Amino acid sequence: MIYTTCKYAPEELFAGFGEEVKRLDPNPASFSCSDGCAHPNLCGFAKAVIEEVNRLKISRLIITDCCDAMRKTCDVLESAGMDFLYFLPLPHKAGEPEIRMFAEQLKELKDSYAAFSKKTFSVAEAVQACRASAVPQKTEEGKEYISLTGAHGGSMLLEQIKTACPELMVKDDTCSGNRHFSLPDTEEAFPDTEEEFFLWYAKLLLKGLVPCMRMLDIRKRPKEDDTGLKGIVYHTIKFCDYYSFEYTGLKNRTKAPLLKIETDTTPQSSGQLKTRIEAFAETMRTLKKKEDPGTAGKKTDTDEIRYAAGVDSGSTSTDVVIMDKSGHIAGSAIVPTGMSAAKGAENALAAALEDAGLAKDSLDVIIATGYGRDALGFPSVTEITCHAKGARFLFGGAQTVIDIGGQDSKIIRIDEEGNVLNFIMNDKCAAGTGRFLEMQARALGLSMEEMSTRGNAWKNEVRISNMCTVFAESEVVSLVAKNTDIADIIHGLNVSVAEKTVSLIRRGKGEPAYVMTGGVSKNPGVVSCLEEKLGCPVKVSEYSQLCGAIGAALIGLTGGR
Repeated sequence: MIYTTCKYAPEELFAGFGEEVKRLDPNPASFSCSDGCAHPNLCGFAKAVIEEVNRLKISRLIITDCCDAMRKTCDVLESAGMDFLYFLPLPHKAGEPEIRMFAEQLKELKDSYAAFSKKTFSVAEAVQACRASAVPQKTEEGKEYISLTGAHGGSMLLEQIKTACPELMVKDDTCSGNRHFSLPDTEEAFPDTEEEFFLWYAKLLLKGLVPCMRMLDIRKRPKEDDTGLKGIVYHTIKFCDYYSFEYTGLKNRTKAPLLKIETDTTPQSSGQLKTRIEAFAETMRTLKKKEDPGTAGKKTDTDEIRYAAGVDSGSTSTDVVIMDKSGHIAGSAIVPTGMSAAKGAENALAAALEDAGLAKDSLDVIIATGYGRDALGFPSVTEITCHAKGARFLFGGAQTVIDIGGQDSKIIRIDEEGNVLNFIMNDKCAAGTGRFLEMQARALGLSMEEMSTRGNAWKNEVRISNMCTVFAESEVVSLVAKNTDIADIIHGLNVSVAEKTVSLIRRGKGEPAYVMTGGVSKNPGVVSCLEEKLGCPVKVSEYSQLCGAIGAALIGLTGGR
């Protein structure tokens, strides 16, 4: 088996030797191997390739210099003792001089593998393999689809999108997808000799594939004005710069819903990734409903609902709201989630029912949201959609929702009906979240309630320079050792959270009126710092922490209308 790393790798050439070729689709659990032998800032895909070579004990690999990271990867793997490791230079242009140069490089690869394998190259077999690669990824006429574009996404990301959007086709328009050629119609146009083949094949690779972003001529990149296109998921890889440039232009041009996600190719952030993709799918469905006037005002079985419960299963607390059919909050509860999301939900639901004076069989529908939603056994909606609905219920004129919860921060742009227009989340780091503040409170020996009030008595500015939870804790301990006033330290932490949040707001193009939801909304110091940084009010409600559960209950009452 010969492995490759890039769609420009000459897979069909090896068919001429009768060899089986497979493109790597790495999704390592961690970077335990690559972190020990490569630079820590090597991009996630390059590290993943090193991990996959080590895991599968790959002995034959073709690497193209699609970027500098792959050159470094080849340098690292040269010391791995592989049987056949070949680095294939790849031109940046597709003009005639570059095609001739690439043809010579392909010949050198052929000669090198022939010497290694002692096998004879067959032009006819290689041409037949090119014919097989000419079958395109078709978009059926009138078929609506999502485009996964940007950098290599891999099968894991593709499957997550397909699962979240089963009603839409998903096209892989990433740098490793869309590998098909447009071949001539007549037999006379196909090469017979090696000399003809390599020139023909070099042109096929350089001009016949959808270009990746490292190519200078990218006019054949996927277009965003296709009528069947219903959404774009734009993927970038950590420490990769090539695709960030395209995204910047794309977000200013396209009218289609656009979601940018960054991964390091590992499944470590799969929970947050799942939330983003599912929320994106919910947004697209909402837009489709708004575009279809025939669905408005239709009577559904939700018209008979008496009581609906929303269960927001978070990392720290589980929040429950029970609403009657008129939209009145009949009961609510906030309890610690504990070690089991299901048990936490059971306890919170029981407490909310007691608060409402109702039995469980009074509930006609229960909607789950939050990170633990899939473990509860109820129909579920992402917390992004639920916070949008809940915020519009609590604050009639809300435009931008600032949700700072236990382990993430979200900025959600909403319309006049509480539908999600756009959203952005922090990365998988806990910087600027409730967990960040909780860890600093622990370092100060305070409860969260004490921390939220003592910071109001600050007098001197204290700068917390690091937003990493661990490093910030060390900084806090050092300030305490210097007898820095606790109120000043807390204010410094509040400012840090506010600055981190405002940077998210700017990226998400947030605009007034601002409202705040989530557990951190109960911290007046953070709210005050946010107002100062934004230069305008940030509204908070006594029900702000229950906002996600309120939205879930509303969705239960209305069926998402």
